[in-house]
Amino acid sequence: MERILVVEDDATFRSLLKTILTGEDYEVVDVPTAEKALEILCSQEFDLVVSDLRMPGKSGMELFRETRNFFVPPPFLLLTAYGTIEEAVNAMKEGAADFLTKPLKDPAALRTLVRKIMDSGRRERDYLSLKEVERAGLPPESLIFAGNSMVEIRRLVRDVAGTGTTVIIYGESGTGKELIARTLHLLSPRRAAGFIPVNCASIPDTLLESELFGHEKGAFTGAVQARRGKFELAQGGTLFLDEIGEMPQALQAKLLRVLQERTFERVGGSREIRADVRVLAATNRNLENDVRDGLFREDLYYRLHVFPVHLPPLRERQDALAVLTDHFVRHFGRLTGKRVPGVTPEAMAALQSYQWPGNIRELQNVIERAVILARSDISVADLPAALMLPASTGKEQGGLKELEREAILKALKKTDGNRRKAAEELGLSRRTLQYRLKEYGLIDEE
Repeated sequence: MERILVVEDDATFRSLLKTILTGEDYEVVDVPTAEKALEILCSQEFDLVVSDLRMPGKSGMELFRETRNFFVPPPFLLLTAYGTIEEAVNAMKEGAADFLTKPLKDPAALRTLVRKIMDSGRRERDYLSLKEVERAGLPPESLIFAGNSMVEIRRLVRDVAGTGTTVIIYGESGTGKELIARTLHLLSPRRAAGFIPVNCASIPDTLLESELFGHEKGAFTGAVQARRGKFELAQGGTLFLDEIGEMPQALQAKLLRVLQERTFERVGGSREIRADVRVLAATNRNLENDVRDGLFREDLYYRLHVFPVHLPPLRERQDALAVLTDHFVRHFGRLTGKRVPGVTPEAMAALQSYQWPGNIRELQNVIERAVILARSDISVADLPAALMLPASTGKEQGGLKELEREAILKALKKTDGNRRKAAEELGLSRRTLQYRLKEYGLIDEE
């Protein structure tokens, strides 16, 4: 819901403005002074400020000028009496969105003007957001947040991106947690600085502390020179701690201290270093259960859990599957230099009936291989045999390759090793079956 701040010293008129705008499904906050408005604007984001031009104390014009120093200054709609129209016109020359004369004769005029400003601001935000993600090599927001189940996620990301709040992203492997983290960074005031990802599960426990905080020369055997850690490299930017649930408990205590005090020391050092870093974290684990089982510190859990974002698995984003598939087909078509027009209805039906235990990452891998194998539109023959198994089977067993290998073995057993009949049983071409038999080591290289 879009938010409007109303600044008006006349309580009756302020109440009228709030009633009109609330009736248009905007979230409205109203204050009687520009001083109070500035205080709120320093801690909260609004899509529009509707302010009287002249008020006791700080004027609406002064409030407008002070907000121009904000990283993302909100648009202003100024309310002015007939005697101060010239001031309002000058404000528009300085960047105010528009003005409206008071007393308000027709509520429809306010509704129309606010809707026009909101629509313009929304288009500008979407355009800037699109340019940012394109420059970073990311897909556009419309793809990242494709599907009805991602509508609320997109709102949450937009609401929290401009703040310095710690965000933890939950989701199964392959749901795009790092993609959301990068989007949060690109929509934040820190986007000009670095985005530094660290996978806590891929670095040995003995090295993770040095990796995060750096070390001084001689801090341990092999430390022949001082080294900056990820916190220092991320100064002014964003540090993304992926698989935070895998972090050893001894290090969890040190991370908690950094989040609370915003300072840290290198390994083997005594000098405190200021941590001007926003921390984003992600995990595919249930941290609440890990806290209960003594595997994760409760105090760190609550410090990270300020703003949780839960990403739905791909099986709950069926309405996004066609959009994602089309994107990957075009993407890998460009990379491989092949012209693949699209996906046949039968192949799309197979994609939609599969449970996707590996989520979007698995879909990406499937389409990459299908593009390589396809001669025209991607057909069922270009997809892994596992996609043709019943949904429950795919859900209960392991990964995609294990499922596919098992399906091929069963088909060969059923047809007494006749590859032509096995290929027909699996809905594959003989060429594709031959390729996969070699891939899984079921026949010797010829």
